[in-house]
Amino acid sequence: MEIPGETKAKGDKVALTRRQREIFDYISDFVKENGYSPSLEEIAGNFGLASVATVHKHVHHLVEKGFLRKAWNRSRSLEPIPEESPADLVTLPLVGTVAAGSPIEAIEDNESITVPEEMAGRPGESFVLRVRGDSMIDDQIRNGDMVVVERREQARNGETVVALIDGSDATLKRFYRSGRQVKLVPANETMEPIVVPAESVTIQGVVRGLLRTY
Repeated sequence: MEIPGETKAKGDKVALTRRQREIFDYISDFVKENGYSPSLEEIAGNFGLASVATVHKHVHHLVEKGFLRKAWNRSRSLEPIPEESPADLVTLPLVGTVAAGSPIEAIEDNESITVPEEMAGRPGESFVLRVRGDSMIDDQIRNGDMVVVERREQARNGETVVALIDGSDATLKRFYRSGRQVKLVPANETMEPIVVPAESVTIQGVVRGLLRTY
């Protein structure tokens, strides 16, 4: 299964985290209402953030991702860049962390991620997981990346899946079944595959796309 090194939204815009989306929407609404952009202090105050440095970091990412323009030599210079097709974006839940190494327990988060609609698969049947570990590095899935997963209980040999082992430990690997055994294979030649009885493995979903933030 071919997985790109980075997936961007329509118009070459990288997907936003929930907080980045909230700040972008606030700046856009502020500019429409006042004709100029809010200061970093006003953004921090609106979201109850104690540190202006945190706001600066979010604004920096929004500029890098192509959602804002900023003139660095003057204040109140943030300019939202209109999104070409908002309808082509959907919001998916970030439901936890999955291991690209040894299996780890799934962790519930309370966050959401905006992704391109074509990456999401069937409506209401996809979610996002943050990747921990480097066992899928040869498929360009790196530690800290996020994968978009479509819920499926079955997978074809060679697909990259999120699998539960013995009902609790979630792992991200290539899936291969042969008879009554399942082999979960890392994309890292320095690591060994996990071989277990088929009844010990539950497929949670198949990877449809990859998100990376900088």
